[in-house]
Amino acid sequence: MWMPQQAPTLARVLAWHPQPLPVLPLIVVALLVAYGWGVLRLHRRGIHWPMGRTLSWLAGVASILMVTATGIDGYGMELFSIHMIQHMVLNMFSPVLLVLGAPITLLLRALPAGSGRRGSLRRGVLWLLHTRVAALLTHPAVTFVLFIMSLYGLYFTPAFDYLMGTWWGHNLMLVHFLLIGFLYFWGVLGVDPSPRKSARGLRTVAGPVLPVLELAATAPFHAFFGVVVMMSTSLLVGFYSTAVPGWHLSPLTDQATGGGIAWGFTELPTLLVLGALVLKWQKSDQRATRTADRRVAREGDADLDNYNDYLQALNLRNGIRH
Repeated sequence: MWMPQQAPTLARVLAWHPQPLPVLPLIVVALLVAYGWGVLRLHRRGIHWPMGRTLSWLAGVASILMVTATGIDGYGMELFSIHMIQHMVLNMFSPVLLVLGAPITLLLRALPAGSGRRGSLRRGVLWLLHTRVAALLTHPAVTFVLFIMSLYGLYFTPAFDYLMGTWWGHNLMLVHFLLIGFLYFWGVLGVDPSPRKSARGLRTVAGPVLPVLELAATAPFHAFFGVVVMMSTSLLVGFYSTAVPGWHLSPLTDQATGGGIAWGFTELPTLLVLGALVLKWQKSDQRATRTADRRVAREGDADLDNYNDYLQALNLRNGIRH
């Protein structure tokens, strides 16, 4: 694993410097190629795929590469504050952008349909979305616990030191951040088909209120975590307990900086998700209005017709009385 020798500067931290075996960058490149294949396949069939979704996916990929294929990955092994930037981006920012790319919708549209062998892969994806395991993993209570435990269960237990002790453990932790974040925001945003939509339950009852409640529920826990880390008078993880010679950075001061990053970073993903939810609800209302207008144009407005008949009957009765 590449380890930085010089004190961090903005240029050194952002310099392109992937690890000898860049696990996450390779995974991201594979996802980028797969997404491009799906978009190209739809284009050849004459099906329009929204440019906004593609741009969102590309931005998500770029954000992952920014924290895993640059000096951030190396300096994150020496400084808790740099590691916390990496954690927040992979867990709270990149997943939002990837989810807004609607990869599951793209996959289902791009895969061939049919009852024979040709459509077996698409049927397999749909079957997976309807399994009880998928329903359990995407339940709001489960995603909430997993999302919060990626903070408290990692930094307040020996798990962090254990994982950071090996190259594979470090990369496994980064993949964990990304997967947990994707699972959480996949349920909150509801852009793709998911077990929550296929089953009648809390989302159906609560409607658009549930995503906002889910998003708001995690905010106090993130804020409390950041404050605890900032105000701590002792080091929470042993991995960063030794100061790097010549860098003149106190591990405790650096830990406080990392806590401030964790505390303040929640604002950006929250605003991004809320904005996406508002746009989604507006489009849903517009579709409902267009559907209602088409129905009225085709069948007429039964309520209006009944009201007019009622008024006409009143006029007739009034005319008879006079």
